[in-house]
Amino acid sequence: MSLENFSHSEKKDFLVSSASLKDVRAFSRDVFEKFKIDEDLREELVLAIAEAAQNIVKHAYKDMPDTQDKMVVRISCNDDVLEISFFDKGKPVEKSKVKHRAIDDIKPGGLGTFFIQQIMDSINFEPGKEPWINNLVLTKKLKN
Repeated sequence: MSLENFSHSEKKDFLVSSASLKDVRAFSRDVFEKFKIDEDLREELVLAIAEAAQNIVKHAYKDMPDTQDKMVVRISCNDDVLEISFFDKGKPVEKSKVKHRAIDDIKPGGLGTFFIQQIMDSINFEPGKEPWINNLVLTKKLKN
């Protein structure tokens, strides 16, 4: 399927919880299948989305383990540009503190930001519009 002049958007809200991450991945896979995105790229994108959602749970809601807040994941495709937006009401993101650990520091965890940077073309923290505090936008130019 050519993505030329193709425009579509889907969004879903998820409870801010590690238990919701499997649902975030399933939603993402379903949307990418509808968009007819190549399976290899689809799995990379699902990884980036899962890592971003995990970072929201782990960092934006740190010290709020019993929250009933929801985060929204919106996946849009306009022509050949994929945009994935995350909205949450957690602690405001301090952009200067968003970084991955050293790659040669062999230990589990801490590489989610690195994977996202490797997979996506751009990562932007935009001001959240009411009622949201954070709005993370990931974009990827798709090849036809």
